[in-house]
Order: sequence, then structure tokens, then C-alpha cells
Amino acid sequence: QVQLVESGGGLVQAGGSLRLSCAASGRTFSYYAMAWFRQPPGKDREFVAAIAWSGGYSYYADSVKRRFTLSRDNAKNTGFLQMNSLKPEDTAVYYCAARRGGGNMYLVTSYDSWGQGTQVTVSA
Repeated sequence: QVQLVESGGGLVQAGGSLRLSCAASGRTFSYYAMAWFRQPPGKDREFVAAIAWSGGYSYYADSVKRRFTLSRDNAKNTGFLQMNSLKPEDTAVYYCAARRGGGNMYLVTSYDSWGQGTQVTVSA
């Protein structure tokens, strides 16, 4: 497993932007596909975006397409989630996740490494 630490969350007004970071350590980060999930208050954890180990392919939930951009810098063992045009419904705890193997990228159970989460609150 790889250890993950998220940062960059906070309080922002609707229409604003935030950039989340996910710092990895413990294993070779470039071997892992990476994803972001979020858990809104009182709801289940849901898929936000995923990126291949090479950074060549990325996938997004419909709710964040054209607003969020996922990237990674394997040389710095760090992944990023740029969030623009934020909406109140984006309010959630955001989690970084990584996986070495296959499986459905949209499922929580496909990932074996998780960060502790970072709170994102978007005010109306």
C-alpha cells in the first residue's frame, strides 16, 4: 500500500475554486492508479474522478465534468484535483485513493489505499 495525505480543502463561495493535493509516500506512486472520492453529509462515498498511473487517461463523474480536472506529478509523488465553478452541492469530505490492481475504478472497494480526507465547504 501507499500512504496518502490530502490537503487544500476549505471554505469557498459558490463559483470559486480550490485545488486539492494528494501526497503519496511509502511505495512507488507511479505504479498506482489514483482517484478522488467524496462523501457529502449524510450520504455514501461517491466517485469524483480517476487517473491512470501514467496520467494519460482520466475519468470524471458527470456532476463534475468540465469543472474539475485531475492531474498527477509522479516525479513529486503528488496528485491534484483542480475544482472550478464550485457549487454548494460539491460540499463534502474529499478523499484521495490509490490502487495497484484492476477492478471497477468507480467503486470504493477497488482501492486499497486511502487518505484521511479533507473538508470542502461551498457556501451559496
